[in-house]
Amino acid sequence: MLSNSSAHAERPTVLVVDDQPTNVQALAKLLKDEYRVQVATSGSKALDIANQEQPPDLILLDIEMPEMDGYEVCRALKSDSRTNRIPVIFVTARDAVEDEELGFRLGAVDYVSKPFHPAIVRARVRNHMRLKIKTDLLEKLAMLDGLTGIPNRRYLNERMNHEWQRAIRESRPLSLVMMDIDYFKPYNDQYGHGAGDDCLGKVAKALQGAITRPADLVARYGGEEFSALLPETDTTGALHVATRFQEAIAALQLPHAYSSVSSFITLSIGVVTLIPTVDTGAAQKLFDLADEALYESKNHGRNRITVKNICAQDEDVAQS
Repeated sequence: MLSNSSAHAERPTVLVVDDQPTNVQALAKLLKDEYRVQVATSGSKALDIANQEQPPDLILLDIEMPEMDGYEVCRALKSDSRTNRIPVIFVTARDAVEDEELGFRLGAVDYVSKPFHPAIVRARVRNHMRLKIKTDLLEKLAMLDGLTGIPNRRYLNERMNHEWQRAIRESRPLSLVMMDIDYFKPYNDQYGHGAGDDCLGKVAKALQGAITRPADLVARYGGEEFSALLPETDTTGALHVATRFQEAIAALQLPHAYSSVSSFITLSIGVVTLIPTVDTGAAQKLFDLADEALYESKNHGRNRITVKNICAQDEDVAQS
């Protein structure tokens, strides 16, 4: 994922999980020069850390722990879409083939035997960390739009599903902004597709520069359409961001002599805000409602913002 901790921290993060403080201290001391080390002395604490906004890049997990053993922890990690990509290395005194087979079936990537040899621990952690970073990079590239360099629709859908479920759990508002460059087909036809691609890149950069919160996301939805996902944002806040988007594009002053609404590139925008519940339906509902608002803007003259305020009994607000 794009928000993986290896992309945001100077050093990758290793989570050491063991109920014996001496083992935790020994492993932490061994790894602290190369990695940022987090520790947990129970399975439940390990799961809490793994589910944070910036999860660890790799987990060293003891098998024999009270209440919740390492196998249970690994099973929980691998069954959760938020944590199933984190590599798990078991650290254990068990050496039976059946134990190793079970661990690999549950999704572990390697084993370190107790008593552990420092050079072996470092080498195995280093190898799996390198593989994890390369995998994250490939996944990140797959989530970026090749033309504009901003997140693509695939990543937007993943983030939408994640934020949708979080909004349900926390009963928080979720806003989506859909944007369309006005009269982009005539722009392409008259200025050429090279100029059109350059325009899309400049618009994408301006839109991304207009958001200020790390949780907010601007993505290319497709063609000349862009989207912005705004977690924990009410209608007033979403309208404020949408206005900033319009102002950012206006500030570019990109000439468009073939537009019917302006001599420069402009945006039509649709905004929807709702508080999802288990009865609301799937996250696609937010896209559908935002599309409706966008088409209202286009049908009422373009270069304007239409807000569908679902949080206030479907009251619609239009702004020129």
